[in-house]
Amino acid sequence: MLIVAGTINVDPADVPQFRAAAALMMAATHQEPGNIEYVFSVSVADPGNVQIFEIWESADDLEKHFTLPHMATFQATLKELAITGRSLHRYEVASFEPM
Repeated sequence: MLIVAGTINVDPADVPQFRAAAALMMAATHQEPGNIEYVFSVSVADPGNVQIFEIWESADDLEKHFTLPHMATFQATLKELAITGRSLHRYEVASFEPM
């Protein structure tokens, strides 16, 4: 299992366009094999800070995700926005349990 987590910093003026693109991306990604969770969340305290959280069954599932048309569409939209920072990390999960 893999977790991808981090942030994208977007000019607050571009957040509405980002939200629209992210909603489409989330809906399409939730239909992909191997996707367990895929969420973009705009921070309440900093409206230009977008949290990203993904859970994938395998590295192969994540790699396939990068090749799909909705990813290309989302990446094209990001190029139109003022992205001021990005920090994403991939974690391999050995075990987990409910809290």
